[in-house]
Amino acid sequence: MALVEGNSVRSTCRMTGIAKGTVLSLLADMGNVCAKYHDERVRNVAARRIQCDEIWSFCYGKDKNVSEEKKAEGAGSLWTWTALDADSKLIVSYLCGGRDASYAMEFMEDVASRLTTRVQITTDGHRAYVDAVEGAFGMDVDYAMLIKLYGSPAQPDTRYSPGVCIGTESVRIIGNPEPMHISTSYVERQNLTMRMSMRRFTRLTNAFSKKVENHEHMLAIYFMYYNFCRIHSTLRVTPAMEAGLSSHVWTIADLVALLDKRSILHGLMRTA
Repeated sequence: MALVEGNSVRSTCRMTGIAKGTVLSLLADMGNVCAKYHDERVRNVAARRIQCDEIWSFCYGKDKNVSEEKKAEGAGSLWTWTALDADSKLIVSYLCGGRDASYAMEFMEDVASRLTTRVQITTDGHRAYVDAVEGAFGMDVDYAMLIKLYGSPAQPDTRYSPGVCIGTESVRIIGNPEPMHISTSYVERQNLTMRMSMRRFTRLTNAFSKKVENHEHMLAIYFMYYNFCRIHSTLRVTPAMEAGLSSHVWTIADLVALLDKRSILHGLMRTA
């Protein structure tokens, strides 16, 4: 619970009195079972509108501070691609890695494999999406880009000032997307929830991930918690319940039970 509510590994250790190695071991075990459960069960989603986006983070160090040897091991920038059902708020698919065309294609193919209906997709202006969406869906999709137009930072002398969004432009790419639903607002709000819920994503701290594997494990746990345990304040149910993938609100004990079931299964396999 602590790790998905904005606490770092070390603060979790201090609160619980559990050794760091034990917490990291549990992180890896839970990450594996959560990733497997999501892959197997978050399928046949009857969505109408999907919003996609990428959120930046880094592992070990920022690109400018990482050697080529470390970059080969996965250090540097990490992008988390997310696809969110605008109606149920379910995270249908996610992928952690680079931001190039190969990752875009892998991500969109996974999104397409989990849907049962023709959908309207909205992405930002990242050009890698164009070929990826067409390659994954063909013409059986209504796809538009929402391109944000930025001006100069309001205070250009400050170090981390972002550009000021001065407008947006909607561009139809495939099919006939409904103009009123060309939006990335929900998935961008989900990006904020990620930054608030996982200490690894908090800017200007030393809580960033040190190992890519642990970063991926944390994402798997977080998305399971978000989809199945966390009640959405607007829906008053979890995204998984709204999407018809669950009949009840999961507890942390239910998540841990996935790990227990895997241990029991492994024990049966060893004795067989």
